[in-house]
Parts: sequence; structure tokens; C-alpha cells
Amino acid sequence: MHHFFVDPAQVMGDFIRITGPDVNHMKNALRMKQGEEVLVSDGTGTDYHCCLSSLNSDYVEARIVSADRDGRELPSRIWLFQGLPKSDKMELIIQKAVELGAAGIVPVSTKNAVVKLDAKKEEAKRKRWQAIAESAAKQSGRSLMPRVMGLMTLGQAFDYIEKEQFALRLIPYEHEAGMEGSRQELSRVAPGQDIAVFIGPEGGFDESEINLALKKGVRPVSLGKRILRTETAGLAMLSVLMMRLEGGL
Repeated sequence: MHHFFVDPAQVMGDFIRITGPDVNHMKNALRMKQGEEVLVSDGTGTDYHCCLSSLNSDYVEARIVSADRDGRELPSRIWLFQGLPKSDKMELIIQKAVELGAAGIVPVSTKNAVVKLDAKKEEAKRKRWQAIAESAAKQSGRSLMPRVMGLMTLGQAFDYIEKEQFALRLIPYEHEAGMEGSRQELSRVAPGQDIAVFIGPEGGFDESEINLALKKGVRPVSLGKRILRTETAGLAMLSVLMMRLEGGL
């Protein structure tokens, strides 16, 4: 079943009106017809099972068959603060982070990051990354649309989690010895939290950045004895948090 997102204002009683680029995609790419079933999410956590009633030049109207207000979201909001990786690795990271339940992804500029983005490149990249997040959200059946924010320095990222009062702040670090600290931090995971996960770029975090993180209440954790690539570390952390929040750990 194809999946689409709308604003809550587009839910009109027993019908939903789909507008924008999705209309052309539905009519010309998917060649959808009247009577076909679709899944529509309103971005606030409610999913609607719908039946297409009309396909017009600038909008598609879908009749609501049933509504699911439980949604498919994790009971806590996980934000991934990802040190800028090389090549197109960020695209893979965003896609998989969304599949694993991340509520938001923030690209972060760090001391050891090789990639540097100017303002023009940054906005173009952010738009592409947001499109990848939207595609992944549809494919994985998300009820909410994850947000890809603009580039932050590490200091700005720490200020952001302080301002937004993130309850749990984690930073996997290759020099963190043993798993006891990781177990203790994971035991604090609970529904209703905002959780921040910080991942370094290919060169890892500078020691001064780890010291700053500690001052900001960000707790170091270990992901085991092996050194993970930047595109692996965040997904490993998100997987553990997802399983913990879903009751599997």
C-alpha cells in the first residue's frame, strides 16, 4: 500500500485532500486509480487507511476508511547528531536512521571532519537529505515525518540540547572502557524522553570535544571492543535504543 503525508489541515472530516508534488506522482508515476487504497499520515501521529475517491488536476481526494491514532512511532524522540562524513555516507545514515525511528537528524561540524559546507552547498544538501528522510519515512511506515536540520557546530548542538532540555545525552566513544557505563546509561531510557546521540566523523571526536561534552551533561558510552565506522556507530546506537524502547531489551 502506498504511503503519503499531509498536514492536519488537509484532513477534512471523512475525507483527506492530497496536494502538491504527490498529485503528479500518484497520477503519472504510480498511475493510481479511483478506488485504490492508500495509507495517509497527518504528521501528528495519526494514520488513516483511505480509499481514493477522485483524482483531479491539482488535488487527490481520499475517503477515510479507518484511523489509527496509536501510530508506529517510538515512545521517545531520538535525535541523531551526526559528524559530517565523507562522500555520500550521510545519505545512507539518514535513510537508515529514519527507518530505525529517529525523530530528527542534525549534521554537525567537528574538528576532525574533512567535509566542509559553505552556505550555498549546505542548503542544497539539506533539501536533498530531507527528501531522503521523507522517502524513508514513507517506505518504513512512519507516522511522523523526521526532520533534517541545518548544519550546526558541536558547540551549537550542545546549546540546542540544553535549550530543548534533552533528558538523555549519549556519545559513543572508542576510548570508553568496559560496558558497565553503557548498561547504566541504557537503564535510564524511558518513554516520553528526548534522547540525543552524538556520533563523530571518520576521524572521531577530538579529546577537547569529549571534555566539552562531559561538561554539557553528555555521557560517554561504549559500543564494544571494535572500532566502528561513522556510518555504523550511529545505526548501532539507534538499534539498541529502538529495541530498548520497544521492550525487546
